[in-house]
Amino acid sequence: MIAVVDYGLGNLRSVQKGLEHAGVADVVVSGDPAVVSAASGVVLPGVGAFRDAAAQLEAGGLREAVLERIASGSPFLGICLGMQLLADVGFEGGEWRGLGVIGGTCEKLPPGVKLPHIGWNSVAYPVENKLFAGIPEHTAFYFVHSYHLKPNDEACIIGSTGYGSDFAAAVCLGEVFAVQFHPEKSSEAGLKLLGNFGRIVEGNDTR
Repeated sequence: MIAVVDYGLGNLRSVQKGLEHAGVADVVVSGDPAVVSAASGVVLPGVGAFRDAAAQLEAGGLREAVLERIASGSPFLGICLGMQLLADVGFEGGEWRGLGVIGGTCEKLPPGVKLPHIGWNSVAYPVENKLFAGIPEHTAFYFVHSYHLKPNDEACIIGSTGYGSDFAAAVCLGEVFAVQFHPEKSSEAGLKLLGNFGRIVEGNDTR
């Protein structure tokens, strides 16, 4: 079972429907930490402010559940704000503690560009990764954001794009995957990526 984490922010049903349309059979949207803790894979989507999201995860007991699943080696997929929350700290309207899974910061896109960044951008693959299996390099995905994850170690970057300057469009650390774009809004390529994540979870499920 894949749990789409409901912490009050994000297009949860779109993500659920995207996974199901991609052929993932068992997808549940839940804000119950017990459900998240029992999942074979976790998806953390999100739209909105870093501060609010971090507070909601903490208040709902979901922060601990998500981190426990990650620590156990269960596959995790962060989408948009869900990617940014992996940072140690976010600088959106202050300084806020993130999940601390990917060492780094969540920072505003560079000055001189229109915010939010909305639209289709092609993604380059610095390294080969199973999340992008069957998706040609430089495929375009749909972005809506003003902030981005800036990892301390760029070796975790598996997808990059540019808007003002280059930034991480996707990262991977072990079984933790995250994308800044919205696969559920990225047509066939996005569905392919969600299907790839479903297969990663299926292949990892030993319970």
